[in-house]
Amino acid sequence: MLHVCARAAREGLPIFLYGSRQQTLDRLQSRLREREPSLRIAGMQAGRFRPLTIDEQDQDAREIMQSGAAMVFVGMGCPRQEWWLFHMRKRIAVPMLAVGAAFDFHAGLVAQAPEWMQERGLEWAFRLSREPTRLWRRYVLLTPRYIPLIAAQALGHQFTHHTALDDADSRPCPG
Repeated sequence: MLHVCARAAREGLPIFLYGSRQQTLDRLQSRLREREPSLRIAGMQAGRFRPLTIDEQDQDAREIMQSGAAMVFVGMGCPRQEWWLFHMRKRIAVPMLAVGAAFDFHAGLVAQAPEWMQERGLEWAFRLSREPTRLWRRYVLLTPRYIPLIAAQALGHQFTHHTALDDADSRPCPG
């Protein structure tokens, strides 16, 4: 996220921050501006932590598009942010990046893994050690489902079969 923000600042591309709590967004905005004074933050919207109505989804999409943002960072945590991105993909015509805990990290509210762990792809292990009660289900039950899909993709397979996500537009979008 910080590398993309630095590039956005250099190129004059405004960003939008979506998700987390308002206090986190305020602190994140302040710290991003300290780090990248020329970064343009077109807007922010705190998460609602409940399913959004269709009207709320439309309102959020209008606000984001009217802000002039060139990209949206979504920091809602897994899997809520992925659901949100999926539901908003046809409403928001700019790149949207799911950044998970990056809002908390860069706002200075949550410790990030040591650099050596980050470099080896072990951020998840550090986070699990810090918040086992909250994160164990995600890493033990959800993540292994994606390993065969990632392996198949690495081998060049394409997926054209029907999935649960094909029906997801009819479900409420997390907020």
